[in-house]
Amino acid sequence: MRYDYLIFIGRFQPFHTGHESVIRKALQLSDKVIVLVGSAYQPRTIRNPWDFNERESLMRSAFSDEENRRILAFPLLDYTYNDQLWIKSVQQLVAGVVHSKIASKPKIGLIGHQKDNTSDYLTQFPQWEREEVENYNNISSTDIRELYFDKGELSNVLNTNVSIALEKFKSTKAYEQVQNEFHFIKKYKSAWDNAPYTPMFITVDAVVVQSGHILLIERKAQPGRGLMALPGGFLDANETLKSAVIRELREETRIKVPAPVLAGSITKTQVFDDPYRSARGRTVTHAYLIELKGDKLPKVKGGDDAAKAFWVPFAEVKPEMMFEDHFHIIQAMVG
Repeated sequence: MRYDYLIFIGRFQPFHTGHESVIRKALQLSDKVIVLVGSAYQPRTIRNPWDFNERESLMRSAFSDEENRRILAFPLLDYTYNDQLWIKSVQQLVAGVVHSKIASKPKIGLIGHQKDNTSDYLTQFPQWEREEVENYNNISSTDIRELYFDKGELSNVLNTNVSIALEKFKSTKAYEQVQNEFHFIKKYKSAWDNAPYTPMFITVDAVVVQSGHILLIERKAQPGRGLMALPGGFLDANETLKSAVIRELREETRIKVPAPVLAGSITKTQVFDDPYRSARGRTVTHAYLIELKGDKLPKVKGGDDAAKAFWVPFAEVKPEMMFEDHFHIIQAMVG
């Protein structure tokens, strides 16, 4: 075989015959295939309906027991606004698998298809050889998800065992949750059908920290009902970004800190513009880091779009409980 290990990175939302063809080629060319399943530890959304365990199960259902013994699958956390940290995490995952049991230096490759700028990661690992594959039948995971959650139908580009598993998934609460959100977003976007250009939205988010804690809310409405989020919202036509973030913060948390003190405690601002950060459409947010002083956390209470407001220790902020890219915004703003 040409390689000891071939690495295949993808989101597999869901796993389809295009992914299957890549792994089958990798199995022909290598002793072991390392599959890194991206967007792990995410809440269920239209773009990420299945968790890591579900996606691994779908993938393995397409292969025999013998083939599965040669496939190693691991969850890979996104680092949306820190490419270098993402690259480091890939390197660490692979290093944890590739060890000194092989007498000579193992031969490692990266297999995949460079379809657009979302595949730029393929060029970020010069230490590994590249194994380029052709796009398989122009399959689109987005189209598969839309058919599945809009009409409840299964695409014909799925392995039979994957189709059986997804048919069973339709009877779960998880399917109902994502389907409800899908129809909410579809109706939400329909209001802009006649716009001459793609609508762009501007929002603000407050990253309020004090004494090792961060101020979060629980979302009251769709999308993301029940998820934790940063206090924030849409910019009004007659206000500045700075005044908008203070207004949204006070409306959603009822924080017992005067507005001038909040404004005076802003220590950092940053723009977050990942094109896929919001299911509602192209939304660019301006985040403000507000560092408060004192030995007592100010009292807060949910208001406006927030069901609850609360202080959370940094160590207890979990990506699978956070709305949209708010976990990654926190990472970027406070580490």
